[in-house]
Amino acid sequence: MEYRNTLTTCTYCGCGCNLFLESLDGRLTGTIPCKTFPVNEGKLCIKGWNAHQFVQSEKRLKKPLMRKNGELTEVSWDEALDFAASKLKEIKQANGSDSVGFCSSAKVTNEENYLMQKFARAGVGTNNIDHCARL
Repeated sequence: MEYRNTLTTCTYCGCGCNLFLESLDGRLTGTIPCKTFPVNEGKLCIKGWNAHQFVQSEKRLKKPLMRKNGELTEVSWDEALDFAASKLKEIKQANGSDSVGFCSSAKVTNEENYLMQKFARAGVGTNNIDHCARL
């Protein structure tokens, strides 16, 4: 058996608490707060204590899906991203930049949320940005 602790950042909110994810033979088994990190000082909220659970959920999507002939079909990342980019470009050209909106997630880091809003503003040209913590 191989037991490991991996230092990471909690993805449940923007606080950025550090924690260790425990794994046994490559499968996540638990969460331990990082006692030396100044943000959370060895403490975690209930979401942080259970941060390892959603990673291996059977309900979690692991590969991109596209609707083809009325059914969701597994496709490659290249096909999914090409389709999304072409549709986004098509909508923007037909209806303008403000016809597109972006909603981000509390389950990503502050840096990833920053990149999303930067893409929305600089890449697409819209200020239509929201976050699930507000919804």
